[in-house]
Amino acid sequence: MDYIKNFIDFLTSYGGAPTISFTLLTVAFPFIFPPTDWFDKKNKEWGVYKLWSNKGGLLIFILITLFFVVGYFDPYFNLTMTKPDNIPIILMIYSMFFAVWYGMKKAYLNDERLDRGEKPEEWNDPDDKVLVWPDLVYIELIALILFMVFLIVWSILIAAPLEEPANPASTPNPSKAPWYFLGLQEMLVYFDPWIAGIIFPMFIIIGMMAIPYMDINKKGDGYYSFKERRISYFIFMYGWLVLWVFLIVIGTFFRGPNWNFFGPFEWWDPHKLVPLTNVNLSEYVWVKLLNKGLPPNILIRESVGFAATIGYMFIMPLLLAKTKLKHIYEHYGPVRYATLMLFGLTMVALPIKMYLRWMFNLKYIIAIPEWFFNI
Repeated sequence: MDYIKNFIDFLTSYGGAPTISFTLLTVAFPFIFPPTDWFDKKNKEWGVYKLWSNKGGLLIFILITLFFVVGYFDPYFNLTMTKPDNIPIILMIYSMFFAVWYGMKKAYLNDERLDRGEKPEEWNDPDDKVLVWPDLVYIELIALILFMVFLIVWSILIAAPLEEPANPASTPNPSKAPWYFLGLQEMLVYFDPWIAGIIFPMFIIIGMMAIPYMDINKKGDGYYSFKERRISYFIFMYGWLVLWVFLIVIGTFFRGPNWNFFGPFEWWDPHKLVPLTNVNLSEYVWVKLLNKGLPPNILIRESVGFAATIGYMFIMPLLLAKTKLKHIYEHYGPVRYATLMLFGLTMVALPIKMYLRWMFNLKYIIAIPEWFFNI
């Protein structure tokens, strides 16, 4: 069992960052939610689609439960796992996997029905109607009562995550936000507050609001279907599971004293020192590559960063519209295409910046502290 724990710690904190675990998750993701025919073929060959069967759901439930049972009896993981503020994360993991499994199961069942020329499971005869009262209201009332009982039992058995009054002479180490903000707190490691705390949350909300207006695929409306919306499934699931839920898991179980990375079964040593020196892109170019000092002119100093950012956000979408994504541009039109690329490239910028920090200690692509402008 110790070998398994050490292996998990290795995957999650080797080199002072969860680079391996994040990479494995990113590489495996298109095989789990295949966005193209090639990935779908491998998904069928390797039997990954069986995860969405009843046996697959039971296997996922057993693996998650086994992980938490082993963690409960581990002296170090138990300290993090049993904190009252972290209990909702465990419930979130169970409910999240159940929702994903159940949705994918219904989607695959509908795909099979559609392949046979049948109607999707959600299709109903327009004349077959169910009254809101009393049918729906009774179900909502029962659900409300059951959830109230659950909250009462929870409040009795588990202490509220309330601590003593803050002591200005003693700062908690690590000092963490509530679990529902840990994803944002993790983003703040890689971006300035104006990006991680304002731009990203705003883009998440506006992006989800824009989905119905950007969607031109009329298939899959009103019923579950993965086959008819593979790319949409893949993009949304990656943004939700990897770039949001996994960041919460990282901030909860992997971030320890001094905001260092630790494995879930590793002792949180407050004296652990990781020799890291974060360097801006301008320093890499002018000092390390060209062996010169930083130019006094701000625009010249950050010219490479400006070129990289403009090329990534503006020039690359134009080139893709003429080449690889020409069919998408023609179907979506210029406005929808520009909106899609804006939100998509902003989302992809997060894992890119995470890798640059983990692998090259790159702090900012554009660093202008004189103007409080850093990217």
